[in-house]
Amino acid sequence: MSTVENPVEESSQGAGPVQQDPEDFESEDGLVKRLFKAQAFQILLVLLVIIAIFSALAPSTFATFGNMRLIIQNASILAVLGVGMTYVIITAGIDLSIGSVLVFSGMVSAIVMRSIGGDGWGVATIGIVVAILCGLGWGLINGVLIAKAKVPPLIVTLGTLGMSLGFAQIISGGIDIREVPVVLSDSIGYGNVFGRVPILSVIALVVVVIGAIVLRFTRFGRYTYAVGSSEESARRVGVKVDRHLITVYALMGGLSGLAGILSLSQFGTTAVAGQSATNLNVIAAVVIGGTSLFGGFGTIFGTVVGLFIPAVLQDGFVITGVQPFWQQVAVGAVLIGAVYVDQTRRASALRGGKPQSLWRRLVSGKLHLTNEKSGE
Repeated sequence: MSTVENPVEESSQGAGPVQQDPEDFESEDGLVKRLFKAQAFQILLVLLVIIAIFSALAPSTFATFGNMRLIIQNASILAVLGVGMTYVIITAGIDLSIGSVLVFSGMVSAIVMRSIGGDGWGVATIGIVVAILCGLGWGLINGVLIAKAKVPPLIVTLGTLGMSLGFAQIISGGIDIREVPVVLSDSIGYGNVFGRVPILSVIALVVVVIGAIVLRFTRFGRYTYAVGSSEESARRVGVKVDRHLITVYALMGGLSGLAGILSLSQFGTTAVAGQSATNLNVIAAVVIGGTSLFGGFGTIFGTVVGLFIPAVLQDGFVITGVQPFWQQVAVGAVLIGAVYVDQTRRASALRGGKPQSLWRRLVSGKLHLTNEKSGE
């Protein structure tokens, strides 16, 4: 039996013309209809409506460049985490440990930089590397336990949530460290480019753009969707599922470490007790943005839109004098609605017997299966 050397191909070597998916020939009207049916686009409309309402209620305070800049800056760290969480949830997984890993990474980085001493970029660079490596380590632990030991992601990441936070408290004695190199606070934390654009937000934007490109246009992204759609089907077409899952959770861990150093730079202190709701906020944003909790579907764009809904609500409620606690009520309602829409969409597809477009692409000539009959 021949083996599959390259599970997903962009072209057929030595073969005739690749059969085109009928979806590729849809009319512009069809594309517009699909756009309006996309959950991420619908959530974007909700966000625009929310912004319009608060702008009308407080035009002199809410609808200003300074306020919008503040909202974007406050959502930047969550955006970094949201990119990794999108990959994780597309694989039908979950990571509850990101807030604690953020705290642990920032704590270890702060301790290392304090031990070395100094305020220059040399010390800061070491701290950045240490934070990312710490996050990467926790991500690898999660990935190995999930992929190789077959422990459910919910249990694994719930365990590492407690472990990473516990270790952070042990090594610090439960006391936050407020000795951060000045260069981190002055540049990454509160520095600007072009005079008014926060460096923190620029870093987040770079992560978002890279994450979106990788997910949409690379083999790694296609494998991520394939694993989330059906692990067994992915294995049969040659995807190394275990290795891919480990890589995805390592990516999530590395981004948590990056978020840890960004948080340290922005606030000038570690936050042992300040990230307890970070995991839920990020997961809610990813799901609100249209990523399916059942795996196989999601976009980085949707996640970014989902992140800004709670950020805008909180800022708008404060400005208009409404108790900010209503933000939690509103986000919870939107989250439930988003999951309901996802379930309805999946149920409709199953009733109609419509195969998922991903697998149509994989088996319509872009994927060479030499053992298809034996696999059936």
